[in-house]
Amino acid sequence: MRTAKEVYDDFSGRRKAILRALTTDADQLFAACDPARENLCLYGYPDGSWVVDLPAEEVPPEAPEPALGINFARDGMMGRDWLGLVAVHSDAWLIGLAFYKGARLNKEQREELFALINTHPTCYEVVSGRIEQRPSGKRGVPPNAARSSPKVTRKTPSDDDEDAEEYAEEEETAGATGNGAGWEDGEGDPCPQCGKSYRTEEFWIACDNCDLWYCGRCARMTQAKAEKTKNWNCGSCVEKRAQR
Repeated sequence: MRTAKEVYDDFSGRRKAILRALTTDADQLFAACDPARENLCLYGYPDGSWVVDLPAEEVPPEAPEPALGINFARDGMMGRDWLGLVAVHSDAWLIGLAFYKGARLNKEQREELFALINTHPTCYEVVSGRIEQRPSGKRGVPPNAARSSPKVTRKTPSDDDEDAEEYAEEEETAGATGNGAGWEDGEGDPCPQCGKSYRTEEFWIACDNCDLWYCGRCARMTQAKAEKTKNWNCGSCVEKRAQR
């Protein structure tokens, strides 16, 4: 891997896999971590899949390995505490693996990589309930990230833009009903496209590929459209996919 974005994409896919194992698939994870078996590790893969398996046999391993023996602690503590313990070790593995894969990055690229990683809460923060994991395609606000946000290009939809008009109408409705989801104005990173900060009466949506959050106006997306859209990708990700 040669770029910070490529390393980040690998990290993001593995992180999603780990989070799914620790939340949606927690029952399957619990069953897979049989204390009667040998040392087991929780692996997350870039495609979003996960597996509980024995560690690599080679010493030293080709790449950083997850924590050993998570199955041995399963029955010795409360289920939620055990998931939190696995989450902490998984966070350490994800970060370690990312910087292992990015070993050839320079100072600026490492800063870019960390800024991208830091747009997400840790697995432990999600599992412990310290921060809410917001599903893509729903109203929300991007998680707080490093101050070194990427440069943004400001773009304002034209007055006769139908999507902009539809968004404006829904924005008024959202403001009237108070769908702020408990977030405060100005929380999180600004929209990567227009640079505006989050406001509680506005709709925001996360890209299903890069996980960056966009205001509904720049995304040309409304709550009604989002509920009918299975996956949404930002313009940048669509363009990169087209160039491959």
